[in-house]
Amino acid sequence: MKNVNLFAVLITVTILQTANLFCQNTNQAFWIHEDQVKPSMLKEYEAVTKDFINACKEHDLKDADWATARIEGGTYLTIAPINSMADFDKNPMAPLAEKMGEENFKAMFSRFDKCYDIHRDYIVHLIEDMSYMPDGVTTNTVGEDYRKWHFFHVAPQNVSSLRTKMMEVKTLYEKKAAKQNFRIYRNGFGSSGDYFLVVISAKDAQSYAKTSKETDEILGEEGEKLFDEMMLYVHKYESKTGRMRPDLAYTAN
Repeated sequence: MKNVNLFAVLITVTILQTANLFCQNTNQAFWIHEDQVKPSMLKEYEAVTKDFINACKEHDLKDADWATARIEGGTYLTIAPINSMADFDKNPMAPLAEKMGEENFKAMFSRFDKCYDIHRDYIVHLIEDMSYMPDGVTTNTVGEDYRKWHFFHVAPQNVSSLRTKMMEVKTLYEKKAAKQNFRIYRNGFGSSGDYFLVVISAKDAQSYAKTSKETDEILGEEGEKLFDEMMLYVHKYESKTGRMRPDLAYTAN
């Protein structure tokens, strides 16, 4: 959150290179701001985030909704939906700065600056037709704030083959009526390399482990074989664990 125009400013090259993504993909896009918070500043980071949210509520900030997730290790993700390229032309923080006063507004972000040395912005796209949520694809999984992020990194020449295999996995989940739901995202501008991201929601770690085990049993040897085939197109796999933080999120009235 180092830049005061957090949700409104991207450099011109970002806008130009992102345009094609919106034209080619009708799935929901999300702007992710990632803060790698220093271990000694975790409490201060959450404190200033809550103060910032309270200021947004007090001054009735409009058009700046976001969710927040914390990854184990102290990385925080601010997640804001992007509806169109026109979103990059807006500065929803301007009314807040005006109501708070420029000096108070800058002081708020100066507190953020002390909490980390590394942060970045990037875009991801939710791919609905690859996701498995029989009751409807949604990121709002009420009562399931636990998150498991599975990153399948892929070389450009293998993207199509990996996508095909992942679609076969979804088909198998549908065939077997697997209980574990998942959403699939594709990296956009600003991401490091090419990857597909599988996000699984659960109540807690125990619930995630139980459902994962049950799913493996349901898919059986057919599922194991298909996953092995899929991994042939993956040059790097990594997983991360964390939680959504509704207390650090903001929704405009």
